[in-house]
Amino acid sequence: MSIHYSLMKAHTALNKKILSQAYEIGLSPGQPKILEYLVLHNGSDQKTIASSCEIEPATVGSILGRMENMGLIERKQCKGNRRSLFVYLTDKGRAAAMQMENIFISSDKQAVKNLTEKEIEELNRILARLYSNLTDKNL
Repeated sequence: MSIHYSLMKAHTALNKKILSQAYEIGLSPGQPKILEYLVLHNGSDQKTIASSCEIEPATVGSILGRMENMGLIERKQCKGNRRSLFVYLTDKGRAAAMQMENIFISSDKQAVKNLTEKEIEELNRILARLYSNLTDKNL
């Protein structure tokens, strides 16, 4: 089996598991990764969120709009920067992010349940190198 096909199959299976559980708590695609990002980078602008989450900026805008309507985030202007809106988690958003963290942990555990710690570390190293190879701007 080719690398691209193996990666696609594994990603699809993991993503289906995560998104089905996210749906159960009222989240739609794109929202879990944005929540996860904002836990670590609360107060980010939309462009940075899009780039970091690898989502098109226009798509992030519509996802954030839905998240704002759900009360998960709020967008605010910061002093000295009236042109950009910065995105912050609300209490409800933090609670949803905590639920998603448990879903991510559970899904990760299931994905690697038959691997040793050493194999998991090696898998992470290999995946990081694959990502680097595919995003290297010098290619």
